[in-house]
Amino acid sequence: MSMNLVVLLYLVASVCFIQALKGLSHPTTSIRGNLFGMVGMAIAVLTTVGLIYSQAQSLGVDFGTGLVYVVAALVVGASAGTLMAQRVEMTKMPELVAFMHSMIGLAAVFIAVAAVAEPWAFQIVAKGQPIPLGNRLELFLGAAIGAITFSGSVIAFGKLSGKYKFRLFQGTPVQFSGQHMLNLVLGLATVGLGLVFMFTENWTAFFLMLALSFVLGVLIIIPIGGADMPVVVSMLNSYSGWAAAGIGFSLNNAMLIIAGSLVGSSGAILSYIMCKAMNRSFFNVILGGFGGDAAGPAAAGGAQQQRNVKSGSADDAAFVLGNAETVVIVPGYGLAVARAQHAVKELAAKLTDKGITVKYAIHPVAGRMPGHMNVLLAEAEVPYDQVFEMEDINGEFGQVDVAIILGANDVVNPAAHVKGTPIYGMPILEAYKAKTVIVNKRSMASGYAGLDNELFYMDKTMMVFGDAKKVVEDMVKAIE
Repeated sequence: MSMNLVVLLYLVASVCFIQALKGLSHPTTSIRGNLFGMVGMAIAVLTTVGLIYSQAQSLGVDFGTGLVYVVAALVVGASAGTLMAQRVEMTKMPELVAFMHSMIGLAAVFIAVAAVAEPWAFQIVAKGQPIPLGNRLELFLGAAIGAITFSGSVIAFGKLSGKYKFRLFQGTPVQFSGQHMLNLVLGLATVGLGLVFMFTENWTAFFLMLALSFVLGVLIIIPIGGADMPVVVSMLNSYSGWAAAGIGFSLNNAMLIIAGSLVGSSGAILSYIMCKAMNRSFFNVILGGFGGDAAGPAAAGGAQQQRNVKSGSADDAAFVLGNAETVVIVPGYGLAVARAQHAVKELAAKLTDKGITVKYAIHPVAGRMPGHMNVLLAEAEVPYDQVFEMEDINGEFGQVDVAIILGANDVVNPAAHVKGTPIYGMPILEAYKAKTVIVNKRSMASGYAGLDNELFYMDKTMMVFGDAKKVVEDMVKAIE
């Protein structure tokens, strides 16, 4: 395979990746974006295999056995990816994303170690020659970022899944005295050891740097509470991209550099958008500043049980909805857990048939990852013209007859307007301005921020307790 053809194919793959990002920026074009991404990755992988084969032939190396290993790895990876994609539930997508990030980080570490051990095998230098200074810097950065991404993503996976009793995997922040200072010292030590490797090519310094990077990845994620996990997911996405780009420079692989840079920059932009949506400083999130001041779900839950709320049945809620002219549905993580998106679409259709205007209000950090609610509604084939982002619909809540909140909490909490609260300044969906508010939750437990929600105790609010899917299905029957 000629280098001109390789460059051309890599260019085509790069264009596909750019089109994929463009397509994924909106639900209406997301399927097309995914197709572009798959085509681009297929072209990139096959081109790389062809390039390796051509280089092996030019060097007189038998690539037969190596090709078997490559094909076997492709089959195993593709099979595992297909199986996970088929089995994963929408509520488990954040954990899957965290897992994928960890694998990218670990791959970067393995490639860096192999390149340091045998740089001639990657055509970085001739056998027996020292690694150039620039390549050592690239290997140091790629390996360090990859290690931080791997261990940090493992912790994020545990926090998102909520299945493990190990303290580090709990959704509440893990904090201790001197934590920030320890992170600073380890960070400086990691950089120092990386520089030692860069200037001396000392293996001991390189592996010590790797070990500290793995530890640092754990330490920067454990103090972050569940409320900030959407930012963490996008941040780790960015890290994985930069790790891949760093290794791409070392291997002189333009495709890896471009793909890694696209992932890294888009992840960084998304992290900024998420922080802006939560009114948080990016560095504050990294240092665990959000969760540290929150009372925590367990602590807040007891106080909430002592207050009276106005509750009703699904039939009561259906009566209120059936007599409204405008209804805004606010989906949250509770809807995702109950997998109630199809039932919600059916409810909206029933209301629309009665001449009622129905809209959906989406908060950018609702759920467990950016765009979680958009994906759920898209899966249920909710018409895109009924779905509105926070900034587009907030001004309408004052004229809305009924706002029905399904499993959302922090993103509609008026405490965001109260100075001194952990979520003060966070933009919220202003559902409390609606004439009537219906809230469906399993219980009065707090959200990830661990705060009581005054919206639940307002005179115009009706609480309907129970599983979201069952409650919404009962509403549909009542409206019929």
